[in-house]
Amino acid sequence: MNSFMTKRRVGHSAADMFDLVADVKRYPEFVPLCERLVVREREEGEGTTILVAAMTVAYKVLRETFTTRVTLNRARHEILVEYLDGPFRKLENRWSFKPLGERASEVEFYIAYEFRSRTLGLVMGAVFEAAFRKFAEAFERRADQIYGTAG
Repeated sequence: MNSFMTKRRVGHSAADMFDLVADVKRYPEFVPLCERLVVREREEGEGTTILVAAMTVAYKVLRETFTTRVTLNRARHEILVEYLDGPFRKLENRWSFKPLGERASEVEFYIAYEFRSRTLGLVMGAVFEAAFRKFAEAFERRADQIYGTAG
């Protein structure tokens, strides 16, 4: 299974970064490869919000849609993504946001995945790897646009 993890210190609060990542409907505006995202279900629980979302990723002529259950846990500063359906055999994804002061936090992004089709894995594997390396930067740039730059 392929995996990628990064931790970044950012000049935005953990709460602001949580809100930015939790706003999944906006992903097509700035997330690499994300062409479309539809929230199919939304359930408010005690301290958590659970979304069922379908994301379409596109690269050149290839398009794949997959469905996930996204658990937003504001109290724990954590977002967990569980794979439900699509082109993967396995997909695990989590975000965590550690407060480092009023205007700073550490954002951790982890993803592990395995394509169901070996051919699709060969074609999309390198593209996904490159995109994941840009994810953290894309979210940080988006935070700068929405909340302003630190300093």
